[in-house]
Amino acid sequence: MTRPIAAIILAAGKGTRMKSDLHKVLHPIAGRPMLLHLIDSVKALSPERMVVVTGAGREQVEAAVAPLGVATALQAEQLGTGHAVAQAREALAGFDGDVLILYGDVPLVEARTMRAMIDRLGEADAPAAVVLGFRPDDPAAYGRVIADRSGRIDRMVEFKDANPEERAVTLCNSGLMAVRSSDLFGLLDRVGNDNAAGEYYLPDIVMLAAADGRHSAVIETGAGEVAGVNSRAELAVVEGDWQVRRRARAMADGATLIAPETVWFSHDTRLGRDVVIEPHVVFGPGVHVADGVTIHAFSHLEGATVATGADIGPYARLRPGADVREGARVGNFVEMKKAVLGPGAKANHLTYLGDAEVGAGANIGAGTITCNYDGFLKYKTTIGEGAFVGSNSALVAPVTIGAGAIVGAGSVVTSDVEANALALVRAERQTKAGWAKRFRDMMKAKKAAKKAGE
Repeated sequence: MTRPIAAIILAAGKGTRMKSDLHKVLHPIAGRPMLLHLIDSVKALSPERMVVVTGAGREQVEAAVAPLGVATALQAEQLGTGHAVAQAREALAGFDGDVLILYGDVPLVEARTMRAMIDRLGEADAPAAVVLGFRPDDPAAYGRVIADRSGRIDRMVEFKDANPEERAVTLCNSGLMAVRSSDLFGLLDRVGNDNAAGEYYLPDIVMLAAADGRHSAVIETGAGEVAGVNSRAELAVVEGDWQVRRRARAMADGATLIAPETVWFSHDTRLGRDVVIEPHVVFGPGVHVADGVTIHAFSHLEGATVATGADIGPYARLRPGADVREGARVGNFVEMKKAVLGPGAKANHLTYLGDAEVGAGANIGAGTITCNYDGFLKYKTTIGEGAFVGSNSALVAPVTIGAGAIVGAGSVVTSDVEANALALVRAERQTKAGWAKRFRDMMKAKKAAKKAGE
């Protein structure tokens, strides 16, 4: 029988090394706060309850998790990890199941690893607690897990309190645990603070259970999955690890990344099959790319939808609300915002399409802009199917260019153009023979006179 699951996520630390007004666990990875990455992973287990333990900067954390229906508990004083977990007692009152203990600044733990911890807790030998261990390249000051080959824990010791033999052990404590709710708070009540830091350590519950004749177990995962974030440099490392995983997944799912290490994904980027992504492409949040799309180098997409067979860039920028339809072409140095580019339509060069709808097969010439803002309000431009807008044109919204219409190059269009009409909005040309030469001669003479008088 599957037991209910609860999760306690510790997020009470001050995060002083981040040197930021933003709470540490709210710094983004792939465009999403690291705490919300972790919460998403927990949700994959369908937990009955979830509690985030807050402390310094609690208002920011509470505001971030409240819309998700996640409870919070306050650790008013920072007295150690054991003390922090104990603050969730009231939020878990009446809960009877398995409890995961996680850290808001360790955001990349996967749901399958959490499940493995819960499964180990439920095995026939009934360990009192399951500890998630790892073997970093540099064990540094991590707490050590002393265990036999079967994973049965003999003891756990904080680095500050470890002797040289214990410090030589490479299996380290990530801090993550799984414990039955019926055991957790009773063990925490017995944890003392007679240690080098004078804190109440969560790992002490393992030794307390051992004193009762009950063993605990450790399972291992890779160091990257339990990497913590305490500084901007560590944040960059974790971001990099996340991106490596996401790039690998994109390629495994059928996308071609010409230079994978230069492509940056958002947490919610969706790619179809046979998508080709050239170097130095950045995906902000909210991008959906369908099958068979090519995104050329140095393009930036955010809040955009790109349909099958479209061609983007290089140096294109798709902002929120950009909707590129089947087979459409967004060329170099073209920007779209809250605009639709219809099937087969083209905007090949140096164009801005904002608050616009471009019909199928239309052609937008180089240097064309939709003038959508008057300093106070936004207005819409509509361009019909098969229309042709000549280069260096300004379409002053609100305005409609009818289907099949042609706008001559260099036009400033301030009123609607009917279907299949030609619109020319240009001043009449005037030519003054010899004027340019006379002007240059005059200016040279003035310059020479000024120099002579100095």
